[in-house]
Amino acid sequence: MADTTTAVPEPHRHETRENILFGGVYGAVLACSMVAALTQYGHTDQASRRYDALWLLVTAGASALAHGYAHYIAERAPHRRWDALRTLRDEWPLVAAAVPTVLLLAGAGWGWWPANGVEYAAFVLNIALLFALGLVTARWSARSWAVAVAIGAVDALLGVVVVVANALIK
Repeated sequence: MADTTTAVPEPHRHETRENILFGGVYGAVLACSMVAALTQYGHTDQASRRYDALWLLVTAGASALAHGYAHYIAERAPHRRWDALRTLRDEWPLVAAAVPTVLLLAGAGWGWWPANGVEYAAFVLNIALLFALGLVTARWSARSWAVAVAIGAVDALLGVVVVVANALIK
């Protein structure tokens, strides 16, 4: 008698480095774009910054859920019971990359520093994060320090272009 049960294959697992890079870049660009969009209307008081921090955190979480769900659906393979939750869990770098900006905005909302102009600090913070991600991933790929710094600078510059284009479109 033939065995009619089919083993469910392992779902495609994205490497940790790939997840960190993708989520980090996505989260940093998302944070910059959100701060630019939320600041566009000139609401720069403390209450607005607390709201901005919460809104950014919710948006990063929703983006991570949407991205994880898209991965889960796009693979179209038979799935095991907890694969969907594992796929969603793997999106943590996106939210983690947005957390420094959330804290920066929340700090401005709580009066730790001026609420007006904090968007510039958020912009610099996220561009520095993009530079660091480019540098680290280039070093992971055994590139020399000079090449890694150049790659980090190009990644940061591309981040600036994406954020500026996103702000102009909105």
